[in-house]
Amino acid sequence: MKIAVLSRNKHLYSTRRLIEAAEARGHEVRVVDVLKCYMNIVSKKPEVHYEGKKLEHVDAVIPRVGASVTAYGTSVLRQFEMMGTYTLIESVALSRSRDKLRALQLLSRKGIGLPVTGFANKPGDSKDIIKLVGGAPVVIKLLEGTQGIGVVLAETNKAAESVIEAFMGLQANILVQEFIKEAGGADIRCLVVGGKVVAAMKRQGAEGEFRSNLHRGGSASLVKITPEERATAVSAAKVLGLSVAGVDLLRSERGPLVMEVNSSPGLEGIEAASGKDVASIIIDELEKNARPNNTKTRGDKG
Repeated sequence: MKIAVLSRNKHLYSTRRLIEAAEARGHEVRVVDVLKCYMNIVSKKPEVHYEGKKLEHVDAVIPRVGASVTAYGTSVLRQFEMMGTYTLIESVALSRSRDKLRALQLLSRKGIGLPVTGFANKPGDSKDIIKLVGGAPVVIKLLEGTQGIGVVLAETNKAAESVIEAFMGLQANILVQEFIKEAGGADIRCLVVGGKVVAAMKRQGAEGEFRSNLHRGGSASLVKITPEERATAVSAAKVLGLSVAGVDLLRSERGPLVMEVNSSPGLEGIEAASGKDVASIIIDELEKNARPNNTKTRGDKG
């Protein structure tokens, strides 16, 4: 197969591993910078151009679209779908997963465990929204934040009000969530591929840090997940329509709670912690499904 990996940096660990795994199976792989793509939107003959030439004979696309270029990346992905090219992550699913509020609403509708979450538009609502999620301590998150950036723990109601009002004063969109104290600054990353959890790791925040992101100095270790955690991770990926997803869970007194679903999960930490060749598992999933016009999500149903 001829595979295009949509990535802005071919040297990133996850991109390199996917290329290695695909080439080891005899596939021809090309890294395509999504921001350098441009599209010709013509009735019945959509095209994607790159570096002055039409991208032709692409059998499958693996999106590794960064959060900062989600809008344009989704448009390029949608164009490939219009051309009948198989995409490992579909444009609708990518869009759903990157809109944190929308993702939580979809998961909530299906009864999947979540931290109690509030969302408001006006600073005057701050006291009520804090009360809505159970009072301080609360976690305040920027909707556009990634890798733990734009996430604040407010330990008192007054501090929470100040943070909310500051963010809203900057016209930032935020979520306010209950703080799951019993999680102890740790979460579980489940890597779901093709409706199965293929690897899992526990991420523990650095001392004095409530965020467990590896980019924030957290550590990763192998973990055995429960059947309930496994089922929750699989269900979360399915609800958002993701064939590959990193589902982040918190262990709470009321069971596993989905904190986030990542449509471009990093492979370095989970491959190191689990000892599994996750990249090859992803390529195997691609091989099983890569055929023209194999788009599962017909239109945006939510």
